[in-house]
Amino acid sequence: MSAAKDANDHVPHTSNAATDHIIPLLINGEEVTTNTTFEVVSPVTNDTVWSCSSASIDLAIHAAEAAQAAFPAWKKTKPAYRRDIFIKASDIMKRRAAECAEYMEIETGSQPGYSRDFNVPSGIEQLRDVAGRIATFTGSIPISSTEGKNVLLFKEPYGVILGIAPWNAPYILGLRAITYAIATGNTCVLKGSELSPRCFWIIGSILTEAGLPPGVVNILFHRTSDAPSITSTLINHPAIKKINFTGSSATGAIIASQAGAALRPVLMELGGKAPAIILADADLNKAAKAVATGAFLHSGQICMSTERVLVHDSIIAPFTTALQTAISSLYPTSSPPQILINPSSVKKVKSLIHDAVSKGATIIPYPPYPSPEPPSDPSSTTPAPHKDVSTTSSSSSSTHMRPTLLTSLNPNMTLHKTESFGPCLTLHPFTTSTEALEMANDTPYGLSASIFTSDLAK
Repeated sequence: MSAAKDANDHVPHTSNAATDHIIPLLINGEEVTTNTTFEVVSPVTNDTVWSCSSASIDLAIHAAEAAQAAFPAWKKTKPAYRRDIFIKASDIMKRRAAECAEYMEIETGSQPGYSRDFNVPSGIEQLRDVAGRIATFTGSIPISSTEGKNVLLFKEPYGVILGIAPWNAPYILGLRAITYAIATGNTCVLKGSELSPRCFWIIGSILTEAGLPPGVVNILFHRTSDAPSITSTLINHPAIKKINFTGSSATGAIIASQAGAALRPVLMELGGKAPAIILADADLNKAAKAVATGAFLHSGQICMSTERVLVHDSIIAPFTTALQTAISSLYPTSSPPQILINPSSVKKVKSLIHDAVSKGATIIPYPPYPSPEPPSDPSSTTPAPHKDVSTTSSSSSSTHMRPTLLTSLNPNMTLHKTESFGPCLTLHPFTTSTEALEMANDTPYGLSASIFTSDLAK
């Protein structure tokens, strides 16, 4: 008698074996497959895994109009009705969790610890969390300053919200771009990343299965080359009343500029150059493990990834040793190199490293990597050639790269202030807490930071 299969065991989705599968758009409750498509390439293998429908300007307008048409009825729905849809969606996503994780791992190269143990469960919990908050979205009755008068304050939904979400955390960020909006009576157009379209498709599939009415959420994808025209069309469409964008600071600046010209409010989460400050009394082993995890989880492709670690100069040597050990333990060379989303991402990170090393930065090896080669002429002022210890001969893929740790940076290096969005961490000593704060804030970014100490009173 065979043992029953565990409900959590992963069974590959049947269509994942078919490279001719075409991911549809979702417009007004209907899945729309277009004649114009683009290939979706998995960074794991560099092979095309499926194709995706590509929206035209006309379809983008159609999606905005569908959301606008659905708005009057949706905004009148009762909180309990919306709550029940969110709870059902959470249950469906839990049932389809393995399918969600598989899409994310294929399309983004994420490890199971990041996809099925974090992103998917966080998406499930987000749906339940928003469901529980719906009844709290209320108005108020403030006291009027005029005798004999009463004031009623109502909160009204905006209308159609444009959500633009990135590939790197599609369930957390894709759902965040729309859940609060539809929970409060708005309708949405969600523009999912062309790098992980099937992850965004399943969000629409889950919400549709949960009973979300047609047109309340519409999901679009497009070819990279069509991004400027499609995005501009949506921003300037009269139905769009607000924009929610998560992505790079450069793209955010363009969107904010266009939204400002159209008088559309925007809500944005952009890039980061997150510092971790290690004070002299910190538990070095705990801090090193946390920094290594924060820097290299999902190959450093998280906007809040730790990119700079600022260490009190009295502990720089033991902390460096602890960090080297942590990196070797968490990301051993016995495991495959980390995966970045595409070859251009690897090229960008390596270019930042090469620029830094050519201007005096030093790569800190960690076992079992060798030390970088010294200059052939010790008296020469020319920096030594960069030995690329970030990759190994075992990796033939242009999307694979191992973690790199550098020190001796200066403001002339592009890496000093530019977000790498990859497995690259820089080490900086400081003497006083004031100096550490100045170093931490010496960046155009401001997304997140961390401090390690045994004395929170400091």
